[in-house]
Amino acid sequence: MATTTAAQRRAQAKSDYDAFLAQCPSRKLLDRIADKWVTLVLAALRGAGSPQSGADCSGEPRPMRYSELSRLLAGVSQKMLTQTLRSLERDGLITRTVEPTVPVTVTYALTDLGLSLHEVVRGLKSWAETHMDDVFANRATYDGRAS
Repeated sequence: MATTTAAQRRAQAKSDYDAFLAQCPSRKLLDRIADKWVTLVLAALRGAGSPQSGADCSGEPRPMRYSELSRLLAGVSQKMLTQTLRSLERDGLITRTVEPTVPVTVTYALTDLGLSLHEVVRGLKSWAETHMDDVFANRATYDGRAS
């Protein structure tokens, strides 16, 4: 019986990932990164602003403080923003930097892994903004038929 190294076992596990399988860990990751708050946090950390500011999510990545993120992400609760930031930090998509000032300054920034995910998510955000009128029209048509 041949023994395998830890690196070989990791490589085999990686090749075995299939999100269509119920127990695949990539399914949980897909669930997390498909969350609207994850999408918006990634966009915000990539220099996105409000439509009024004229900024989009293709700007230069920049660290942001919690309060900046909270103001930019209209409707996010403190609890949800905190949970989202913690999960992104745990997955290695963002970094959290604490500066010993009074009061303490905490900033969040995208990692290289987070930047790579942002490239994918940016397209989803842009698609949603571009096609919202089409979706509203289709909903109205569907709802008219269902009555």
